[in-house]
Formats: sequence, C-alpha cells, structure tokens
Amino acid sequence: MDRLVFHIDVNSAFLSWEAARRVSNGEADIRLIPSAIGGDREKRTGVILAKSIPAKKCGIKTGEPVGMALRKCPSLFLARPDFRLYEKCSEAFIAICKEYAPVVEKFSIDECFLDMSGTSNIYPDPIAVAYEIKDKIKNKLGFTVNVGIGPNKLLAKMASDFEKPDKVHTLFKNELAEKFWKLPVRELFGVGASTADKLERACVHTIGELAQLDMHILQSLVGNKTGAHLHAFANGIDDSPVCDQPEKAKGYSNSTTLENDVTSFEEACAILLSLADVTAARMRSDGARAYCVGVTIRDNGFRDSSHQRRLENATDITSEIFAVCRSLFSELWDRKTPLRLLGISLTNVTEEADAQLSFFDDEKRDRARAIDKAVDEIRTKYGSATITRGFNYSIDSKIGRKHKAQMENKNKEKN
Repeated sequence: MDRLVFHIDVNSAFLSWEAARRVSNGEADIRLIPSAIGGDREKRTGVILAKSIPAKKCGIKTGEPVGMALRKCPSLFLARPDFRLYEKCSEAFIAICKEYAPVVEKFSIDECFLDMSGTSNIYPDPIAVAYEIKDKIKNKLGFTVNVGIGPNKLLAKMASDFEKPDKVHTLFKNELAEKFWKLPVRELFGVGASTADKLERACVHTIGELAQLDMHILQSLVGNKTGAHLHAFANGIDDSPVCDQPEKAKGYSNSTTLENDVTSFEEACAILLSLADVTAARMRSDGARAYCVGVTIRDNGFRDSSHQRRLENATDITSEIFAVCRSLFSELWDRKTPLRLLGISLTNVTEEADAQLSFFDDEKRDRARAIDKAVDEIRTKYGSATITRGFNYSIDSKIGRKHKAQMENKNKEKN
C-alpha cells in the first residue's frame, strides 16, 4: 500500500489565533495591519513570536527583539502572548483533523501529521479532501492553515512550507526535480545554519546538489550519521511513521543566537538563566528530571565549545540547573572572546517517579520546587511574559567572587 501523509501547519499561528479571537468579538482583524505577538511595547523587551504579512513587509522577523522591531515599524501593533488561547486553538484544529484520519500526530502546538494511507475508498481525491479540511478549519475556527501532501512526513512537511497562506501543495517523488531539488540547501528540514554553512562552503547550494553529492564527501563534511540522514532526506526518503502517541523526550535543549555579541559574564548568565528557565519548565510539564546538564557556546569566529556534567541526583529545579550551567560556563569561556550563541541541554532524562531521591532533598529544595510550580502555573494562566526570573550576581556566589577578582586584577594591570 502506498503511503499518503498530510502535514497541516497553522499560518502564523499565535497571531492568527489572537486575530481570530478579536474578530469573533467584533474587533478589527490585526492580520490586515503591521502586527505581532510578543514582548512588552512600553519596556521594549522580549522577542517577536509571530507576525502578520504587513509586518513582514516592514522587515519584521520572528525571533528578533521587540525594540528592533519597533525601530523598523514604530506603528507596529503588539499583543502579548496568551498560551491558554493557543492550547485551546491547537486542540480545536487537531480535533477537526482527527475527523478525517485514523492516525494524527501532533508535531507541535501549531502543526500535525495525518496518516491518510489506505483511505482512498473514502477519499478518492486527496487534494480535494485536503481543501475540505483546510476550509473547514477556516470557516469553523476563523484561521487559516497550509496543507502539504506527500508520500512521507518529510515531503508533506516541505510541501506545506511552499507558498502561504491558506494553500494546499503536493510533493510526490515525480515532483522532486521541479519543486524540491531547486530549493536552497538550508531550506531542507534538518539542515541547521552551521551545517548549511559547511555545505555552501563546499559549493553545495541546492537540495538537488546535496542529493547528488558523493556520500563519502558528504560524510567527511558533516559526519557519518548526519551525512547519511541528510542524503536520504535530499532524495525524498523518510520512513518515519506517523505516531498518534508522542515518543518520550530523550532530552531537552534550547539555544539562542544573539543579536549582539555577548562580552560580559553577567549578561551571559542572564541569558543562560532564561534558557534554563524555559527548558526546565518544558521538562517539568512532562513530569521528567535530568541527570545531565550541558552548556554550549559559539564565539564570533563560529567556533563551538561545550561542557556537560553528570549529576548525582536527577533534578527539574530551575535554580539548580542554572547553577550548574553557570559553573560549566565559567569553566568553558575565557571571558575574552565575544560570544554569538549560548545553549543548554538537559539529558539522561528519567521519569519523575523513577528519579533517585537525595538525602539532601530538604526544605530548601522543597521551597525551590514550590517556587517553580507557582511560576509555571502563573505563566500557564496569564502568559509567559507575566513573570521573569532574576539572579543575584554578587560576591556572595563563588563564581561571582572569582569573576569580580578577575575584573579587579585586570583593572589593576591597566592602571
């Protein structure tokens, strides 16, 4: 039986969902004006999470700081994130998808895969049923989606990223040369910025060139495992199943490429705290803890370095994870070379109930867990921007004392 997979992706999800709510309340449609979701307009803090098409025409980019976006477009309309609304809308559009497919895999809050294999007797025209699903979501829920159709998850997902919004696209094996191989190599799913840079330096600029590249040459550029994986993807090969039950996470990670190079220890620690906060919260929501914490940095010469530390006891506490991150970072960075990327990882994950209890799981840790729980509940109810963690960068901390002493010695040498 030939496989048939749909990938359904909400167009500019967070902004579309906010716009649909406002329209249903009789308000203006913010999709028609330069608008975005994220951050605080008055404080000019936070980042852009989603943007309208008019905002995109003004040069607004997802992930850029709010302050930069407002400099590009002073009249930009900003709405704060509302994650309760997003979860509600996500559940609603996936519920419609489940009316059509025997197996639906939620890939993220705003996208899912439908395994339509074997449904030809019910839906003889897959393109027609794709339009039916798309239009039903639009008419019933008030926001638009793109639908990608292909023989596997990879090609269905790549198809859904073609022209937007509110479109249906196909990408079958006989369409690879026309629609797929002409695309830039960095648009291939699974190719990150660093890998794309390596491939382009080797004169591999399109997915088609990657598909035809000698495997030994490719593996010498990006490694054996990654090379084999990307070669298969470039040729449209993907055997991964559509799973209605998500796999348990093997680890959690988060990183950020910085708008301006970081040159101070304090600034870097503030960013690491933010990364630890978000990543630990994701892990807690899955009821898991990690035995290993890692930190990765990339300097302005695009050189990557990383350290990790195995913990005696698994943890899900933000403050503990941040303390390890800060310690690893202190060992990793020379405090001279500017940094352009910071990242953290939580691995060797275990179910919370299976985590080994510490003899020191005392009152202090109980208080820390209570704080984390309260923060998670507030953010779930009122949005992630409602509460921000801070840390005491003072000489009371070992790292703070060490860094302060180094700064004082440098100043003495200058004088």
